[in-house]
Amino acid sequence: MTQVRQRGTQARHRPVRLPSTGSGAVGGALLRLTLVVLATGALLGGLLAAPVAGLARVTPRTLPGAGAITLPDPDAVPLGTLVTDAGGAPIARLYEQYRVPTGPDGVARVLEDAVVAIEDRRFREHGGVDVRSLGRALATNLRASGNPLSGQGASTITMQYVKNHRLLTAGSAAERDAADAPTLARKLVDVQVALRLEERLTKDEILARYLDTVYFGNGAYGVTAAARTYFDTVPTELDLAQAALLAALVRAPETYDPAENPEAALARRDLVLDAMVEVGSVTAAQAATASESGLGLVEPLRVAEDGCVNARPGTGFFCRYLLAYLGDVGLGAEELRTGGYTIRSTLDLRVTDAARRAAADQVPVDGTRGIANAVAVVQPGRERHRVLALAANRALGPDASAGQSSYPLPSAAVPYGAGSTYKIFTAAAALEQGLGVETELPAPETYTSQVFLDDGEPYEVSGDAGTPDEVDLQEALAQSPNTTFVQLLDQLGSVDPVVDVARRLGLRESLREPGTQGRTVGEAVRAEQRASFTLGPVPTSPLELANVATTIVSGGIWCPPSPVDAVLDSTGTPVPLAEAPCEQAVDEDLAASLAFALSEDHTGGTATTAAQAAGWERPMIGKTGTTQQNLSAAFVGATPQLAGAVITWADGSPPRPVCDGAPPRLCDEGTLFGGTVPARTWFATMAPLHDGVPVVGLPEQAAPGYRTGQLGPPVG
Repeated sequence: MTQVRQRGTQARHRPVRLPSTGSGAVGGALLRLTLVVLATGALLGGLLAAPVAGLARVTPRTLPGAGAITLPDPDAVPLGTLVTDAGGAPIARLYEQYRVPTGPDGVARVLEDAVVAIEDRRFREHGGVDVRSLGRALATNLRASGNPLSGQGASTITMQYVKNHRLLTAGSAAERDAADAPTLARKLVDVQVALRLEERLTKDEILARYLDTVYFGNGAYGVTAAARTYFDTVPTELDLAQAALLAALVRAPETYDPAENPEAALARRDLVLDAMVEVGSVTAAQAATASESGLGLVEPLRVAEDGCVNARPGTGFFCRYLLAYLGDVGLGAEELRTGGYTIRSTLDLRVTDAARRAAADQVPVDGTRGIANAVAVVQPGRERHRVLALAANRALGPDASAGQSSYPLPSAAVPYGAGSTYKIFTAAAALEQGLGVETELPAPETYTSQVFLDDGEPYEVSGDAGTPDEVDLQEALAQSPNTTFVQLLDQLGSVDPVVDVARRLGLRESLREPGTQGRTVGEAVRAEQRASFTLGPVPTSPLELANVATTIVSGGIWCPPSPVDAVLDSTGTPVPLAEAPCEQAVDEDLAASLAFALSEDHTGGTATTAAQAAGWERPMIGKTGTTQQNLSAAFVGATPQLAGAVITWADGSPPRPVCDGAPPRLCDEGTLFGGTVPARTWFATMAPLHDGVPVVGLPEQAAPGYRTGQLGPPVG
């Protein structure tokens, strides 16, 4: 391993405002610089007359922006953001420039020596401006072009850092042009700032800051990114040959790109090695040994992929939701791409892998076209609802022919709805208004509403011929007769309380989806008094549906489905987020009673076959749903430890009914139901995740206040 010097902790510096007077250190430095340039007159002859006269007239007050000079702020340099899973494993990077701050303790001495040898070999001797090199450069430029500032720059590492920083932090094209303008005024600003930096910082600190601003090619900004990109290592582990190659790239990374121009890169690297021998930082023998080695690049280069499309496989949809969520709570996309944050998300890779496998096994992309299968998993809790997984049978990406989707499938609203899972909301609204779980309810084969209309005619629905004539609420939710729930709506007298409880339990964004006549879905359902709302034909997010189940098993407490555990800024300081507070969405006893009412779908209801096939034996809540023409179907369920929802739907254009099968397929007469693909996907996700997890019971009966009771006299 390359020897690394021990240094003190790097100090972080905020902008320092300098006085504009010509007195003190800056004025003295300018005077010294002027005298040095004047002293070179004998050597340069009459060629220096013009620049010396110009330099003699310049004082700090005559410089652009006179009044104050700002030292470079290392925190202002664009830094990429790292997104990790809940355990700290990287899943995505977000950046405008891929850069990771290094600091003076994070660079091998051999790299520092290589850069100093080739870029500024008197770096450790001068005070920020190398007046010898400056005099030579002025003379050379005058002879070559007549402009002393056009050509060789004679910039020291300190001066290069000053210019690089201005370029990186420029807010406009005009500012970038000014930062690199070949003018005497701009050069003198560089000189002043460089001299002051040398007073305030150690050489190691200046060099570290410089190495953090340099572009090394192939998307790597700064030495940490470069070490990873080219050698899959860190700057403290670089050997001599590697360090010399990185130093070679500083001057012209495209020209000496080792991947595209290996011969040019090798020649430049060897030039660096020769320079290191000349200044005495390595021996000729060490340089010769390093010169005999190849470039030693990793293949392929470890170019950091940017954005959620390039996130760790299986995590792209979660990443998309995370960015949208952070934007809503105060951290926008641009800030994330430049602010150098570390985001520890709630994503659980084990849960994600299980959900992803289940979704793809049930609806394989290679054998199934035009059908999406999305899974969302949320962790119940009374203080937080942590999103553990957002997965689908597709990957996030632009190539539909490869089975990718550019839509955030598990968190976006499925246009055809979630079917009879919405009967949960009708049941909850009825419980709130006096219905008892044990109260017998009619379940006729057909029912015509006496309150609600459909295209001007009384709303009529069919039931299930296999359902008893009367059922209690638990049986109704398990067997799902449409007639029972439309009759409950009639007794409620309005769809408003059902929409309200749906929002409170978790369908907050789904109900804000665009509806008819410029209204949201929720507004349209209320305005038009759509009794069909209880059958779930409206757009529904799998994630929000999962959060509904989470709310029910969390004692009726709704919390936002949060994908983030912590955000740290570039200094490691926690960043507060304006997340919505948790709410008691429904009475705790009502939530317990609703959980009891939902506890038989997997033992004697529409999900029984899927549960038995999975060998499922523990207590849970669950509800299936299927939409008209079998365009979509859903299953939502939860244990006290994990909640989840699955929606399967036709996502082609135009949409066609879906038939269950191995694999499912688009067809003319659909056979997709909530108890088929969605339920099988749910149990295939949850069964392995619950292996070895203690069984936690659910309420075995309704709470005393919710066992018996009527909404009012039966309608009809």
